[in-house]
Amino acid sequence: MTFASIVYAVLFYGATAILLIGVGLRIARYARTPAPLKIPTTPAPTSRGGVIGRMASEVVFFYSLFKANKWIWILAWVFHLALLLVLLRHLRYFIDPVWEWVVLIQPFGVYAGFAMLAGLIGLWIRRIFVERIRYISAPSDHLMLGLLIAIAASGLAMKYLWHVDVTAVKVFFVGLMRFEIHSLPAEPLLLLHLALVAALMIVFPFSKLLHAPGVFFSPTRNQADNPREQRHTSWAARVEHTGAAAPANRGAPVPNARSED
Repeated sequence: MTFASIVYAVLFYGATAILLIGVGLRIARYARTPAPLKIPTTPAPTSRGGVIGRMASEVVFFYSLFKANKWIWILAWVFHLALLLVLLRHLRYFIDPVWEWVVLIQPFGVYAGFAMLAGLIGLWIRRIFVERIRYISAPSDHLMLGLLIAIAASGLAMKYLWHVDVTAVKVFFVGLMRFEIHSLPAEPLLLLHLALVAALMIVFPFSKLLHAPGVFFSPTRNQADNPREQRHTSWAARVEHTGAAAPANRGAPVPNARSED
């Protein structure tokens, strides 16, 4: 066991804890945040089934982004689909034996890495050269895109330029899941790639990347347009009626619908 193995084991244990606890706390905060007004973006469904269908089209196909800007939709959808395939491909490093469907998607996951990188570069170019997007872009937006691009680029470089012992990498991560620390190959590019992944896990709960779970709590998307058919009682009205105390987190921000990457 090397010193680098111990450092990276501690790093990933800490990053995983921050990711799970941070996202869990943020989701709990979203769930407790009152929605005092009926504000679904119209045209909106009038039934719960319609809301489920709308959320499905939003999450899977980015429907509102499709209506807003076709070029951004292409880049964002390609990136997210490619990211999903890449993540599924990486399951082989955490399960033993590897499931058959994970084996079958391995070639597609490699090509998805290139699509992911292309989508990210396109989104970053948009933030740099489109004036209205550049004006509202914060340094953190560029940081997130740069971090994701660095992760994708370093991963592809290990596949085609600087090969590493993937068997040893799998032994290391399967060992972590069993609370055992095994030796991690001391390849500079691998260590860089893993450090970038850990950094992404750490900053995820505090960044705009939280639009991933946040879209499910957006009142403009998850509300039915039925104010005439059904009374919508805000928390303020309930407090006045029952005499209970107002929610302590009434000022908590409500997550927006899918943000543009």
